[in-house]
Amino acid sequence: MSAEDKIKAAAEKAVGKVKETVGNVTNDDKLVAEGKAEQAKGNVRDAAENVKDAFKK
Repeated sequence: MSAEDKIKAAAEKAVGKVKETVGNVTNDDKLVAEGKAEQAKGNVRDAAENVKDAFKK
């Protein structure tokens, strides 16, 4: 996994967590859902890169 991809995945997860938290505090279900979706997107990016790394070895 390249450093750039790791940073992108971590950023997506962090932004998602912030959105989810703000949504919970403000009772904004749409923002909570967006945050969870963004976190999932970051997790998928991580998983895809881990698969790539496994095949490189």
